[in-house]
Parts: sequence; C-alpha cells; structure tokens
Amino acid sequence: MEFNGKTALVTGANGGIGKAIVQRLKDAGAKVAAADMTLDGLEGSEVDLLLPGDLQDSAYTRGLPQAALDALGGLDIIINNAGVMRRGAVTASSDEDFELSVAINVKAPFQICRAAIPLMAERGGGVVVNTSSCWGVHPGPDHAIYCMTKAAIASLTQCMGRDHAHQGIRVNAVCPNEVDTPMLRTGFEMRGFDPETAITQLGETVPLGYVATPGDIADVVMFLASDAARYMCGALVEVNGGKPVG
Repeated sequence: MEFNGKTALVTGANGGIGKAIVQRLKDAGAKVAAADMTLDGLEGSEVDLLLPGDLQDSAYTRGLPQAALDALGGLDIIINNAGVMRRGAVTASSDEDFELSVAINVKAPFQICRAAIPLMAERGGGVVVNTSSCWGVHPGPDHAIYCMTKAAIASLTQCMGRDHAHQGIRVNAVCPNEVDTPMLRTGFEMRGFDPETAITQLGETVPLGYVATPGDIADVVMFLASDAARYMCGALVEVNGGKPVG
C-alpha cells in the first residue's frame, strides 16, 4: 500500500494506536498532520504538521481539516482515532464521564467530518476511517458510556458512508477489541493489577493467543485508507483476534 502524494489528518496521534498509524502513513509516503492534546512524543519526528489542542474545544476541532489542508496542500485521509474510555455501569458513572466521552468519542469526529467532507468533495473525494470498537457493536458489561459512544460512532460511520459515497468519499470504521496500549495498562493499574501480568492473562482469553498490538490495528486502518479498500464504504471492520465481547 503506497501513499505517496497523499495527505492525512490523524487525531489521537500521540496515543498507542495513533503513533502506529502515523508511523505507517509516513513509511508509506504520506504527509501527516498530527492532532492530540499534547504532542511531545512526536516532536522531532518526521510528522509534517503538529496541531496540539483539546478536542472538547469546538473551534479547534472544526478548524483541524482546513488547517491540515492549508499546511499540507491537500486533505485525502481523515483518521478519527482519538478516544477515551470511562468504565462502569450507568449508576457508577458521573456527568463528567458522560460529557467527556460524548465530546471526544462522538462530537469531535462528527465536527471534523462535517468540516472535512465539503473540502474533500471539492477535491474529488477522500477517505475517512473512524475508530469505533467491538464494544460498540456488541456491548459488554460495566462500560455503559463507552459502549454507547462507540455505538454512536459506528452508526455515524454507516450513515456518512451511505450519504457521501456519491461524492467519492469512503467512510469506514475499525472496531478493535482489547489492544495493548497505555490506556489499557493504565486501566489495569487503576484497578490494582500489575499491567504485565494482566496483559499476559488477557492474551490467554484470545483465540489467536495474544492481545492486539497497536500495529495490528494500524495495519487495518491503513488497508481501509488505501485504494485496496476502494469498494468498502460504511463498513464496520472488527479486529478481535477471534475473541467475542464479554
């Protein structure tokens, strides 16, 4: 998959999966604009444009596509990868959990797509890859808000895929199950578990034998963003190692 001459905007670019996506894009020849709350881990890298900011800030979020287009000379690919996970049943969740999760997992991708699609359409088309979750397609226990927001982005992906296909814009979503990222490890630490031990034990529950790496997810994102997926639109691609939610 070659991306020479392609331009991409990646949100959540400084997280585990985000960094893997950015590296894959750069290795394939794309110009990349990276957006995240902090981008310290990407400073001095080959990333073409750093766009630090808070996705809860609507002005920042709405302006990302135009900023990327202006700096990179185009906007071919949007990767809405940023996300947060708040655990617990509804009765164990706060208003802040709800508002943050909706803002990052749903509102920000919505605003970015709303701003980006006219820009892409004017240039003849483009690709959007959203990060949903297997937990948004098959809700699991004690993650009510997370499952709800990931279900929303899955549905939004299907709607946009249908509504904008005629403009040459393909919209799909990758739906991972557990991935060995700082987010997952921090969750284990918060619950009093040793992350290394917990990751190993979690891997034993996966038919393929291990918890997904960020690279496993990034490779699927790259496929969806490439011409190899040219006939895919509105698809929700589960990447789960054969493990069901639950």
